[in-house]
Amino acid sequence: METALTRLVGVRHPIVQTGMGWVAGPRLVSAAANAGALGILASATMTLDQLRGAIREVGSRTDAPFGVNLRADAGDAGDRVRLIIDEGVRVASFALAPSRELIAELKEAGVVVIPSVGARRHAEKVAAWGADAVVVQGGEGGGHTGEVATSVLLPQVADAVRIPVVAAGGFFDGRGLVAALAYGAAGVAMGTRFLLTSDSTVPDAVKARYLAATVRDVTVTTAVDGLPHRMLRTDLVESLERSGRARALAHAVRRAAGFRKLSGLTWRRMVRDGLALKHGKELSWSQVLLAANTPMLLRSAMVDGRTDLGVMASGQVAGVIDDLPSCAELVERIMEEAQEVRGRLTALR
Repeated sequence: METALTRLVGVRHPIVQTGMGWVAGPRLVSAAANAGALGILASATMTLDQLRGAIREVGSRTDAPFGVNLRADAGDAGDRVRLIIDEGVRVASFALAPSRELIAELKEAGVVVIPSVGARRHAEKVAAWGADAVVVQGGEGGGHTGEVATSVLLPQVADAVRIPVVAAGGFFDGRGLVAALAYGAAGVAMGTRFLLTSDSTVPDAVKARYLAATVRDVTVTTAVDGLPHRMLRTDLVESLERSGRARALAHAVRRAAGFRKLSGLTWRRMVRDGLALKHGKELSWSQVLLAANTPMLLRSAMVDGRTDLGVMASGQVAGVIDDLPSCAELVERIMEEAQEVRGRLTALR
């Protein structure tokens, strides 16, 4: 199935595996790429040296195009941009809108720039700055999310910009792909669906928690980092929601110290990143510090398998997923179902 997305990035199918921290590592990314999707490597939890090694490992596992997800507000964003240029990465994706200067630097080097947005005005801004495409995530999506449903946000953005639009939030099968195309998208991006594959390195016990979840077990909370965050509802989440500010801050300081040691970042660097996070948002300094808590809470579940000590970011689709196919099986199944749905719709004419 050829679309504006497949032509832009050179993949066989209009499907993107999103850059999930602690989840989208070399094994999952290369498996998604070999399946014909666009695999995106998550870099926010990696040092520069770790990112270089991960890029090279993906390259050793696949000849297909892949991308790297960057934090546009990170203090070393410029260094990471230069790294992916030097390593010949095909696509740079961003969880937040990158600056005009970063977009220009990447485009000059021939890298495709695809920011993620949650509002029409943000899509219009990055399109005006030269972004090649945009991922639009509706409120159904996992992790940090907005309030507007994909079915409302997607057509708004598709009508507003003239670059390819990739739909995210609520997609897991061929029916969803066809629906997104009907709304004007050039493809779909999926996180939770790729997390729940046999190629994902997430521990089996954690995958079992996702598979057991119903749609009502996926909630949005601000208790983790002060921002709306969609995740599985667990005893830990409920405990964080009940915690007083002093207790939550003490917990956040301990977790932030752990992330600093693991990532190699200095406290000064973490404060600078915190300032970037605070900019333009109505966050207290308490909430900024709580944001430093998030990487370690995610790592506890996604790497260590501690569902009692970690949080599990999740799209609402976790409630309708009940199997663990390989990336190749998943992508093939989605594309076959999409073709069947298109055939049925054509027959109705």
